[in-house]
Parts: sequence; C-alpha cells; structure tokens
Amino acid sequence: MNITELRKMSTSERLQAMDVLWDSLVYENDAVKTPEWHEKILQKRKEKIASGGATFISLADLKKSRL
Repeated sequence: MNITELRKMSTSERLQAMDVLWDSLVYENDAVKTPEWHEKILQKRKEKIASGGATFISLADLKKSRL
C-alpha cells in the first residue's frame, strides 16, 4: 500500500486501519525498542514528580487551552 492508495480511503477507513496497526504493535512490544532519548525524558519527568516540582492540570483545562 502506498500514499496514493491511502488517500483514496475515507477518513473513517484510515482511522480504522491505524487502530489495527497500533493493536498489532501492542502485542509485538519486544520488537519495538524505546529510544534512549525517550527513556531520559521519562526519567527526568519522574524525578520532577518525586521532588514535588511538577505541576498538573485537569483534562478539561488542557482542552480549553488548546482551543
């Protein structure tokens, strides 16, 4: 499948295809390694939370800020 074929699909069909692809990757998690840079970011965030330096907002507030 190529991009031209994908563009012929409806948005709904493409979203369904994405769901199928993501589901297939979930069960093959040993084949997909987390990049080192991602691990570093997660570790920094965990440290910030543990030290009390993190701030959080509600999902509702996040949605408002993105409008």
